[in-house]
Order: sequence, then C-alpha cells, then structure tokens
Amino acid sequence: MSSTQRIGFLVWPGTKALTLALAEEALRVAQKVHPEVTYDLQFYLAETPEVPALGAWQLPGLPWQGQLDACHKLFLLADEPPTAVHASLGSALKHAVRGGCVIGGLSAGVYPLALLGLLDGYRAAVHWRWQDDFAERFPKVIATSHLFDWDRDRMTACGGLSVLDLLLAVLARDHGAELAGAVSEELVVERIREGGERQRIPLQNRLGSSHPKLTQAVLLMEANIEEPLTTDEIAQHVCVSRRQLERIFKQYLNRVPSQYYLELRLNKARQMLMQTSKSIIQIGLSCGFSSGPHFSSAYRNFFGATPREDRNQRRNSSPFELSSVPAERG
Repeated sequence: MSSTQRIGFLVWPGTKALTLALAEEALRVAQKVHPEVTYDLQFYLAETPEVPALGAWQLPGLPWQGQLDACHKLFLLADEPPTAVHASLGSALKHAVRGGCVIGGLSAGVYPLALLGLLDGYRAAVHWRWQDDFAERFPKVIATSHLFDWDRDRMTACGGLSVLDLLLAVLARDHGAELAGAVSEELVVERIREGGERQRIPLQNRLGSSHPKLTQAVLLMEANIEEPLTTDEIAQHVCVSRRQLERIFKQYLNRVPSQYYLELRLNKARQMLMQTSKSIIQIGLSCGFSSGPHFSSAYRNFFGATPREDRNQRRNSSPFELSSVPAERG
C-alpha cells in the first residue's frame, strides 16, 4: 500500500502517555525501517482537558471538531471508562464510520464505541477489570477476554501491551508480516502475540477464590513446572495436611491437586509448542514429563491431538490470522 493513510487518535482526558505511545511508536518505527510506508498521524482531544499540573504530561492534539472524516483509521483511547459521549462527537463518529473509516477502541476506548452502539454485534476485547460491568451494560456486544479483536471494520485492544500487539497486526495486514516482524525487532518485542490469546488474569481472579492456602499451592505449582513437586511436598510447603489440601482443591477447583498440576503443565507445554521452535521432546521434559511417549499420551488425552498434530495444525495458519469466532473458554 503506497498511498499515505491518515490515522487518527481520539484521546479522552486521563489517558496515560504509555497507551498512546505504544500505538504511535509502532507506526513511526514502521516508517523508519521502511521509508515507503507513510502514515499521517493526527491527534484529537475528545474533551477539553483540565489544566495539568506544572511539569505534568499533557495530552497531544487539538479539539476534534470537524476533523474526523478524513481518517482512514481512527482509534479511541481512554484509560478509564467515559460515562458519556457528547452528542456532537457521537454524530461525528457515526458519520465517519458510514464514510468507511475503520474504527477502534484501545483500553477503555471500547466504552465510547459501545455507548454509541458501534460495537453491537461485534467482538470486542475488554480488559478483565471491566468485563463484568461491560457485559452487563452492553449485552449486544460480544465481549471477549482476548488481547485484541479485529472484527470486520472494528478493532479493539484490552489495554497495556496489547495496544502494541494490535498495531503490529495492522502493519501486517497493511504491509505484510515481514514489516511487522522488522518493527517488533526494532522495538525488542520478544514475540508477536495473536489477538485470540487470552489475557493473563490475576491468580485470585483465575481461581475464583482468595483462599490463601490454595493461592500458595498454585503459585508453587507454577514455579515448579520442569520438576513437579508431589502433593505431599506441596502440602508440607503450605503447612496443611495432604487431605486438607485435597479438600481445598476439590471445594474451589473441583479437581484434586495432581489433576490441576497436570493441566497446568500441559497448558504450559501447548504455549511452548506454539511460541517456540524447541523440539517436542525438549518441551515435554521442560514441563515435567519423563519421556516423549508419556508427554504425547497425556497431551492427546487432554487436548484431543498429539503435540505434533497440534503444532502442525497451528503452523498451517498465518501468525497474524484473526479468528472470526470467539475463542473457547477454559
């Protein structure tokens, strides 16, 4: 794509510098490493900000009035959910969408889009902190726990580093995976994450419990993947009896500690299969399995495919492919 694209950032008061910088820097680096890539970046203020304290970071840009129509892509940025959208701004955003603008919400920027009905029937990546609130307020939106979603002409990222992940996907879609890879190398990004990957939910939220002994036990398991501890050893470390530990796991997770530990190791192995070039035997050993056949059998029983079959199936898909349906939960 050789023509210049105008990309706008519509920023709400309170947006942190990092959220905007992650998106902006990916596009600026793309132009640096590939001079033929040209973006015209525009920054607009959604509302009149308060006068910042002396020395505080100030939002870039000018008031948005009458300037949104010319954008090919427009990202709405907020770090806390706006409670309302001014009527004139709402009309301008809807007009831009009708004119063919691809629109996105970064972090809490999904809220203005949802308030205007612009996400009805679309998938939207929502930060885990807001998922319950968002799902209750906007039942017509398909809220996901993905890092980011690109559903037709709507783009959303849950926040934090997922903003950079989404912009790398934009570069890959516009100019090819090679450019996106070059930008990620320039920014020293360890790996390019797919949109359908799930957010890393805090342990207490993932477990659905704040039971201190359960939390301690799971943290021990996560820290000892390559050389798994026995249930007796875990019980000893968290200062409970084996029987009491089993009761806690059964009550809160509906499984015994050994079963949860195995699932934890298998999920770690699957992540390594998809994200590294290590051999299947190396991965099995690093996840606590004593042999290749033992690893393959346990993996197939849990995931329904052998490690090799699962890896080959994933590799046949583009690393930037964005799923058209929500990922399975679990």
